[in-house]
Amino acid sequence: MNKIVFPNEISGAENLQQQFEPYGWYAEMRKNSPVHYDEKQQVWNVFLYPDVERVLTDYHLFSSDTGKRIAGSLALKEKGITEMDPPDHGKRRALYTKAFSTRTLQEWEPRIQEISRHLLEEVKEKQSIRILGDLATPMPVIVIADLLGVPSSDWMLFKQWSDVLITSGTRETYEDITLKKEEIMKEMAVYLSPIIQEKRENPAKDFLSDLTQTEYKGQKLSDREIIDIAISLLLAGNVTTSTLLFSVFYCFLLDRPGVYRELRDNPELVDQAIEEVLRFRPPAQVLMRKVQEDTDMFGSLMKKGEIVMAWLGSANRDENTFAQGDQFDIHRPNSNKHLSFGKGCHLCLGAPLSRLEAKVMLTEMLKCYSDISIGGFENDLILHVTRD
Repeated sequence: MNKIVFPNEISGAENLQQQFEPYGWYAEMRKNSPVHYDEKQQVWNVFLYPDVERVLTDYHLFSSDTGKRIAGSLALKEKGITEMDPPDHGKRRALYTKAFSTRTLQEWEPRIQEISRHLLEEVKEKQSIRILGDLATPMPVIVIADLLGVPSSDWMLFKQWSDVLITSGTRETYEDITLKKEEIMKEMAVYLSPIIQEKRENPAKDFLSDLTQTEYKGQKLSDREIIDIAISLLLAGNVTTSTLLFSVFYCFLLDRPGVYRELRDNPELVDQAIEEVLRFRPPAQVLMRKVQEDTDMFGSLMKKGEIVMAWLGSANRDENTFAQGDQFDIHRPNSNKHLSFGKGCHLCLGAPLSRLEAKVMLTEMLKCYSDISIGGFENDLILHVTRD
């Protein structure tokens, strides 16, 4: 248990609503305690943009190989690239680059448009749409399944697995949740093993086939290694984009009403709007690193081996970097300086795919609906829609 860090215990968030809205706490910490040591979790916390940026980019001083995990993060059999430092990180990361190259994404854009249009066609007779249930949940799971080369028709199964694997729980429920996650990991391995074997024998144009033919450190990847990569991508490809799509419409309807109509008149602002959503409500709030040698660069002595929590959501609202950072503004000139996908060698590989999915879905929505309004918000965001 001492290898697990519970961010909600640091922030004091007692429920999902408080976890969704930590921004008041961030502002208080930036003002009064921008570098803070949490005695209960025994971790350092940094909240200012320059400090978070330094922790993310200086891998010599702040290692990703922490030996700990944030509650709710994925525990794979083998160490993943998010837990590696250069040079091993770069060699391992190269295995993923083909799947997320600019050329690959350009080739996949028509398929992503097709998926978006199909999902919108499914709800065309409805006057209300559930953002998660109808759009933001199925779309990214289907896309990443297609990219990997597993049956996208099984997307509900992938979603059920993901829901369990990302559950963080509390200190009291952690052991039970861990057992459930272990069972799910076994189920996923049983599901993926015959697919991987088939692709070893009959490679197709998909990422799993590429992995079966790839060598790492002079040897082809084992089935176990490919399974871990596939699970991490299925999970990350689902959760990050689903959260981003939800946040897009939450921001447009609740944080700054009127933005949707503005984008209808000015669709060229879609990319900029998505960057501002990423800044304002990042898919992940915090990342973790380990101190490699004693340092007092942030004004307090951090000792070798201690853990540092870099709060992305706070850095993204630091008013010394983003003027009036607690306001949602799609015209902000430096929105793309956000740290929501990390920075440096660990910049999220799937960031371009997540951005593309959000852009395509939002663009298709703008074509279909002249206006949207809030219809409810309990476990899902309900939109009332007006068709052209």
